[in-house]
Amino acid sequence: MLFLTFFIGLALNAMGYIPPGNINLTVAQISINKGMRQVWNFVLSFSCVEVCFTFGMMRFARWAMSDINPNVAVSQVRLGTLVDCFMIVLLTAMGTITWVNRKKQPVTKEEGKGSNSVWYGMILGVLNPVQIPFWLFFGNYVILHNWINTDYLSLVIFSIGSGFGSALALYCYAHFATYIQEKFTLSSLIINKSIAIFLFCLAGYLIVKQAVILF
Repeated sequence: MLFLTFFIGLALNAMGYIPPGNINLTVAQISINKGMRQVWNFVLSFSCVEVCFTFGMMRFARWAMSDINPNVAVSQVRLGTLVDCFMIVLLTAMGTITWVNRKKQPVTKEEGKGSNSVWYGMILGVLNPVQIPFWLFFGNYVILHNWINTDYLSLVIFSIGSGFGSALALYCYAHFATYIQEKFTLSSLIINKSIAIFLFCLAGYLIVKQAVILF
């Protein structure tokens, strides 16, 4: 049962990182600009935060889904709107930083500072509000369908599986990014510009989404 709990956590979180977003695009950028060694630093620190975050959200999930939903108002503002607004700011900031540094030459593994990637991973692990509605929905779903138990040990195993799932998905993204760069001989400038534009597009999508909801 514990193995199944671990696997469910791994599979759910890995699937959650398949759609392009700020986290996996950041990993792709790090792999191209700084090398796979820095990717490991980022992924491991991010996944450690993810384990703690998942455990907290799973403990919170059943109560939260019974009393809180994405349509509830917080000071007359929907919870989903607050999350989207935060993501718009974060995506715009990351896109701007990527665009400004688009011409910066990639550093070698020896030149890169591992501590920067570690702290970056931890910061983005904390500033990842899109995981809140994700675990509110899927966490409650697996609990209500009795796919996992809700005792401390089971939730710890589930959370560790979640961390492995995010690490696996992000590491695959990093390898895919380097493969695409080598296969099509793309420069880091093209990659950085593409990532920046994609981040801006994600922010634009959220703006349009909220505009449609409001009007």
